[in-house]
Amino acid sequence: MDTHIITRGIRTLSTVLGIIAALMILIAVIITCQMIFVRFVLNESTIWQTEAVTYLMIAATMIGLPYVQLLRGHVNVDLLPLLLPPGLRKLLALITLLVSITVIAIMTFHGYELFHEAFARSWRSDTVWGVKLWIPYLALPLGFGAYALQMAADLFETWKDETDVYDHHDIEEDY
Repeated sequence: MDTHIITRGIRTLSTVLGIIAALMILIAVIITCQMIFVRFVLNESTIWQTEAVTYLMIAATMIGLPYVQLLRGHVNVDLLPLLLPPGLRKLLALITLLVSITVIAIMTFHGYELFHEAFARSWRSDTVWGVKLWIPYLALPLGFGAYALQMAADLFETWKDETDVYDHHDIEEDY
Protein backbone atom coordinates (compact mmCIF):
# COMPACT_ATOMS: atom_id res chain seq x y z
CA MET A 1 0.00 0.00 0.00
CA ASP A 2 1.23 3.45 -0.90
CA THR A 3 2.34 5.26 2.25
CA HIS A 4 1.50 8.63 0.71
CA ILE A 5 -2.14 7.52 0.52
CA ILE A 6 -2.00 6.79 4.25
CA THR A 7 -0.47 10.16 5.11
CA ARG A 8 -3.01 11.93 2.89
CA GLY A 9 -5.78 10.00 4.64
CA ILE A 10 -4.44 11.05 8.04
CA ARG A 11 -4.24 14.68 6.88
CA THR A 12 -7.84 14.45 5.68
CA LEU A 13 -8.93 12.96 9.02
CA SER A 14 -7.13 15.76 10.88
CA THR A 15 -8.85 18.36 8.71
CA VAL A 16 -12.29 16.80 9.26
CA LEU A 17 -11.68 16.71 13.01
CA GLY A 18 -10.60 20.36 12.88
CA ILE A 19 -13.90 21.25 11.20
CA ILE A 20 -15.82 19.26 13.82
CA ALA A 21 -13.91 21.04 16.60
CA ALA A 22 -14.74 24.43 15.07
CA LEU A 23 -18.41 23.47 14.86
CA MET A 24 -18.33 22.40 18.52
CA ILE A 25 -16.98 25.82 19.48
CA LEU A 26 -19.69 27.51 17.40
CA ILE A 27 -22.39 25.40 19.09
CA ALA A 28 -20.91 26.25 22.50
CA VAL A 29 -21.11 29.97 21.67
CA ILE A 30 -24.73 29.63 20.53
CA ILE A 31 -25.64 27.72 23.71
CA THR A 32 -23.90 30.39 25.80
CA CYS A 33 -25.94 33.11 24.09
CA GLN A 34 -29.12 31.11 24.67
CA MET A 35 -28.18 30.64 28.32
CA ILE A 36 -27.62 34.39 28.77
CA PHE A 37 -30.97 35.12 27.16
CA VAL A 38 -32.80 32.59 29.36
CA ARG A 39 -31.14 33.73 32.58
CA PHE A 40 -31.07 37.48 32.19
CA VAL A 41 -33.91 38.28 29.81
CA LEU A 42 -36.46 35.61 30.73
CA ASN A 43 -35.20 35.48 34.33
CA GLU A 44 -35.39 31.67 34.39
CA SER A 45 -32.88 29.09 35.55
CA THR A 46 -30.77 26.99 33.24
CA ILE A 47 -30.21 23.28 33.67
CA TRP A 48 -27.94 21.83 31.02
CA GLN A 49 -26.26 24.76 29.29
CA THR A 50 -23.19 25.30 31.48
CA GLU A 51 -22.32 21.62 31.50
CA ALA A 52 -22.88 21.27 27.75
CA VAL A 53 -20.65 24.27 26.99
CA THR A 54 -17.92 22.91 29.26
CA TYR A 55 -17.98 19.47 27.62
CA LEU A 56 -18.14 20.95 24.12
CA MET A 57 -15.11 23.19 24.71
CA ILE A 58 -13.06 20.37 26.21
CA ALA A 59 -14.06 18.02 23.38
CA ALA A 60 -13.24 20.69 20.79
CA THR A 61 -9.80 21.08 22.35
CA MET A 62 -9.13 17.33 22.27
CA ILE A 63 -10.58 16.70 18.82
CA GLY A 64 -8.82 19.76 17.40
CA LEU A 65 -5.35 18.56 18.43
CA PRO A 66 -4.52 16.73 15.18
CA TYR A 67 -5.63 19.69 13.05
CA VAL A 68 -3.44 22.09 14.99
CA GLN A 69 -0.53 19.65 14.57
CA LEU A 70 -1.26 19.44 10.85
CA LEU A 71 -0.92 23.22 10.64
CA ARG A 72 2.15 23.15 12.93
CA GLY A 73 0.23 25.49 15.20
CA HIS A 74 1.39 24.19 18.57
CA VAL A 75 3.80 26.35 20.55
CA ASN A 76 7.31 25.68 19.33
CA VAL A 77 10.64 26.93 20.62
CA ASP A 78 13.12 26.46 17.82
CA LEU A 79 16.17 28.38 19.04
CA LEU A 80 18.29 25.27 19.65
CA PRO A 81 17.32 23.51 16.41
CA LEU A 82 18.09 26.61 14.37
CA LEU A 83 21.62 26.64 15.83
CA LEU A 84 22.21 23.04 14.73
CA PRO A 85 23.30 21.89 11.27
CA PRO A 86 20.48 20.44 9.09
CA GLY A 87 21.38 16.79 9.79
CA LEU A 88 21.21 17.25 13.55
CA ARG A 89 18.01 19.27 13.19
CA LYS A 90 16.38 16.35 11.45
CA LEU A 91 17.64 13.92 14.10
CA LEU A 92 16.34 16.16 16.87
CA ALA A 93 12.97 16.44 15.11
CA LEU A 94 12.75 12.65 14.75
CA ILE A 95 13.60 12.08 18.41
CA THR A 96 11.12 14.74 19.50
CA LEU A 97 8.37 13.19 17.37
CA LEU A 98 9.10 9.69 18.74
CA VAL A 99 8.99 10.88 22.35
CA SER A 100 5.83 12.89 21.66
CA ILE A 101 4.10 9.91 20.01
CA THR A 102 4.99 7.76 23.03
CA VAL A 103 3.48 10.28 25.48
CA ILE A 104 0.39 10.75 23.30
CA ALA A 105 -0.06 6.97 23.00
CA ILE A 106 -0.03 6.70 26.80
CA MET A 107 -2.62 9.49 27.00
CA THR A 108 -4.74 7.68 24.38
CA PHE A 109 -4.60 4.45 26.38
CA HIS A 110 -5.62 6.10 29.65
CA GLY A 111 -8.28 8.17 27.89
CA TYR A 112 -9.72 4.97 26.47
CA GLU A 113 -9.68 3.36 29.92
CA LEU A 114 -11.63 6.29 31.35
CA PHE A 115 -14.12 6.25 28.47
CA HIS A 116 -14.58 2.47 28.72
CA GLU A 117 -15.07 2.51 32.48
CA ALA A 118 -17.66 5.29 32.22
CA PHE A 119 -19.45 3.35 29.48
CA ALA A 120 -19.33 -0.04 31.23
CA ARG A 121 -20.48 1.36 34.57
CA SER A 122 -23.06 3.75 33.09
CA TRP A 123 -21.54 6.75 34.86
CA ARG A 124 -23.57 9.94 34.79
CA SER A 125 -22.65 13.45 35.86
CA ASP A 126 -23.80 14.54 39.32
CA THR A 127 -25.94 17.35 37.94
CA VAL A 128 -29.62 17.81 37.19
CA TRP A 129 -28.93 17.10 33.52
CA GLY A 130 -27.11 13.84 34.39
CA VAL A 131 -25.35 13.38 31.07
CA LYS A 132 -23.87 9.95 30.37
CA LEU A 133 -20.16 10.58 30.92
CA TRP A 134 -18.93 8.21 28.24
CA ILE A 135 -20.12 10.74 25.67
CA PRO A 136 -17.78 13.59 26.66
CA TYR A 137 -15.04 11.14 27.70
CA LEU A 138 -14.99 9.71 24.16
CA ALA A 139 -13.21 12.88 23.06
CA LEU A 140 -10.08 11.82 24.98
CA PRO A 141 -9.16 8.61 23.12
CA LEU A 142 -10.53 9.96 19.84
CA GLY A 143 -8.60 13.23 20.02
CA PHE A 144 -5.36 11.80 21.37
CA GLY A 145 -5.55 8.80 19.00
CA ALA A 146 -5.96 11.03 15.95
CA TYR A 147 -3.21 13.30 17.31
CA ALA A 148 -0.88 10.29 17.55
CA LEU A 149 -1.75 9.36 13.96
CA GLN A 150 -0.98 12.89 12.76
CA MET A 151 2.32 12.85 14.66
CA ALA A 152 3.14 9.45 13.07
CA ALA A 153 2.42 10.94 9.63
CA ASP A 154 4.69 13.87 10.51
CA LEU A 155 7.37 11.42 11.62
CA PHE A 156 7.15 9.53 8.34
CA GLU A 157 7.24 12.73 6.27
CA THR A 158 10.19 14.06 8.28
CA TRP A 159 12.05 10.77 7.82
CA LYS A 160 11.47 10.69 4.06
CA ASP A 161 11.90 14.42 3.39
CA GLU A 162 15.28 15.72 2.33
CA THR A 163 14.48 19.39 2.95
CA ASP A 164 15.32 21.26 6.11
CA VAL A 165 12.91 20.33 8.90
CA TYR A 166 12.78 23.85 10.34
CA ASP A 167 12.50 25.70 7.03
CA HIS A 168 10.16 28.65 7.65
CA HIS A 169 9.96 29.68 4.02
CA ASP A 170 6.29 30.68 4.18
CA ILE A 171 6.26 32.46 7.54
CA GLU A 172 6.80 36.17 7.84
CA GLU A 173 8.49 37.48 10.94
CA ASP A 174 6.85 40.36 12.80
CA TYR A 175 9.27 42.76 14.44
